[in-house]
This record gives sequence, structure tokens and C-alpha cells, in this order.
Amino acid sequence: MSDQSPAQAMAPTLSVIIVNYNAGDELTAALRSVRDTVPGRWEAIVVDNASVDGSADLVDAFAPQARVIRNAENVGFGRGMNQGLAESRGPLVLLLNPDCRLEPGALALLVDVLEAEDRCAIAGPRILDPDGAVQGSARGDPDMLTGLFGRTSALRRLLPGASVARRNVVTEEAIASGQPSTVVDWLSGACMLARRDALVQVGGFDEQYFLYWEDADLCRRLRAAGWHVRYVPGAVAMHRVGHSSRTAKAGSLRAFHRSAYLYYRTHVAPGRLDPRRPIARVLLALRCWWQLRGVPR
Repeated sequence: MSDQSPAQAMAPTLSVIIVNYNAGDELTAALRSVRDTVPGRWEAIVVDNASVDGSADLVDAFAPQARVIRNAENVGFGRGMNQGLAESRGPLVLLLNPDCRLEPGALALLVDVLEAEDRCAIAGPRILDPDGAVQGSARGDPDMLTGLFGRTSALRRLLPGASVARRNVVTEEAIASGQPSTVVDWLSGACMLARRDALVQVGGFDEQYFLYWEDADLCRRLRAAGWHVRYVPGAVAMHRVGHSSRTAKAGSLRAFHRSAYLYYRTHVAPGRLDPRRPIARVLLALRCWWQLRGVPR
């Protein structure tokens, strides 16, 4: 006879958390990919940040496995994820962007890694653009040079073999290793499979990050707590970058640079009198100004 209570026996083995903001039909595609690829009992919690495109209503088609939490305002990605985490019941939690979808077999490979590596807090897939290009979702800890040699920078495209470029984006090295997974500093929050107890241990996402860089911060705090993060190139997800932020382009750019500075002052230059802080603030402000040129406000 099982020692489990009826409630425990019916608890999901996987909780999927999606923070939605005007994702449109992409949200349906994300939920469909979960339904079609996740074996066993699962639940999906969609936290809607005051969408105005009706996308939150699309969740009803996936009931009773999926349900929606409707926020009266946009509370940001990190806070939204924490809302979903607080409502979740599964020991494993899939953190998924609404414009991201799992390819067949991806989840099983991520689960295998977490089961084989008992101190692995997060496993992440190889994330592709819709055209099949690798996004570079496995990365090294950000530093002063990340803005110059980061995933989308011109210098990285010009000098892809430079050591600083390879440290900032480690996808190609992981694929070439031939191993099922490889330890990395951090992974894109577009698609992560995490241990719920590890997330709870570190308090989930830091809600000071409204949008962007909260994934790098989370992985860094998990590593400081004795966990590690693994990239699983055999698992594949497809991600339409920036689909939700297209409706608030200027605000998203500002949030990106504010979060970049928050990360920098927290993890790279934590001292209040560190001279690198004002330099980073000025450089990020200039970069933000440059990228905002011509963007509707």
C-alpha cells in the first residue's frame, strides 16, 4: 500500500511557469509544446502581466492543466516568476518564455541531467532562432567586456575566436565537447528546467530586476549556494527573441540597461566606492541612448 495521501498521489511531477505580456498566439504555441512533449502529470501556471491583446484568455483552452494568474499591472518578469513558483506544486519547474517552445524529446533530456547530477539546480537546452541559428544561451559571467563581446555584439561577430568572446558565449564549445551536458556559469531564462527546492532555497528571482539579467543573477546566487548549472545541447527549444517586448520597445531597452547596471554593481563591483561603478553607469547610459535613437517612445 502506498504511503502517499490522495493529494500527493495526484500532485504534478512538473510545474510549468510562464510570464506573459502580450504574447498573442505565441503563448498558445508554447502551451501546446508543453502538452505535446511532457509525459506524466503536469500543471502550467501562466502569470499574465496586464496584457491587452487577449492572450491571457487563450490559457482556458488548456484547462484544467493550465491556469492563469491575472495581474492588474505589469509587475515584471522576476516577480511574475516568483508568483508562479509560489503557486506551483511540482518538484521540477520548467521556466518558459511565452515565445519559446520545446522540441520533441527536449524535456526528457533535461530531466535526465537533473536526475544524474544531484547538485545541478538548473539544466537548459540549446536554444535556436526560428531560422535554426544558435542563440548562444549558455554564457560566462558578465563583466565589463560583456557589452563588447556579448551574444549580439559586432565585436563578437568580427572576432568569434577571441578568448573573451568564447568565454562570454560558450555554446559552440559545449556542442563540440560531445558530452551530454556541460557546466556553465549561467543560462538564458527563456527556457530552464529547475529543481523547485533549489529555487526556494535562494528565494527565487530577485524582484529588483524588472526585465533582463535576472537569469544571470539567479544562476550566480545558486552557484554561491553550492549548486551548479548545466547546458544540455542535445535538448532543443526554439525562441522568437523579443516577441513580447516588441509592444514596448523603448521601455524594454531602458529595463535592459537598468538591470545590467544592477547586476554589475551587485556582482562585479559590489563596493559602494568602487570606481568601476560610475564608469559602468555612464557607459550603459550612453549605450542605452544610442540604441534608443529612432525608437518610438
